[in-house]
Amino acid sequence: MEGTSKPEYGRCVDIVTKAALHEMAMPGFLAVFVPLLVGFFLGPKALAGFLIRLIIVGFMLALMMDNGGGAWDNAKKLIEGGQHGGKGSEAHKAAIIGDPFKDTAGPALNALIKVANMVAILFLSLIIGKGLFGGQGGGIRKTSQGALTIQL
Repeated sequence: MEGTSKPEYGRCVDIVTKAALHEMAMPGFLAVFVPLLVGFFLGPKALAGFLIRLIIVGFMLALMMDNGGGAWDNAKKLIEGGQHGGKGSEAHKAAIIGDPFKDTAGPALNALIKVANMVAILFLSLIIGKGLFGGQGGGIRKTSQGALTIQL
């Protein structure tokens, strides 16, 4: 660790990208499959309620994260200006979280809302016409043996 060799930026980006993809697998899975589960097993009205609540709660949470992160970031700048101990203080360490809060977590909820709504729209004809709860036309049907089949 003498600082004489050139850093390997590509390796660093590769490590971070792999970790990010690994951590985003479960949230991505939930964003795709929860609307399908709600629609197929609880029906189109439950799906509509789910999506409305997702939009309302997701939008409000995103606003809170964006505004709270902005205020946190402003507090960090105030601390860096010399108040409350300045850089390196405990207050400064606590205020650093504002940037990721406003720049990544809040806007990521927009993508979650869009994915859930697009999945619901794409499968809506199957959900409305499913036979699981007495619907007409194609969709999921329960066989006499209890297995679920998809009919188009």
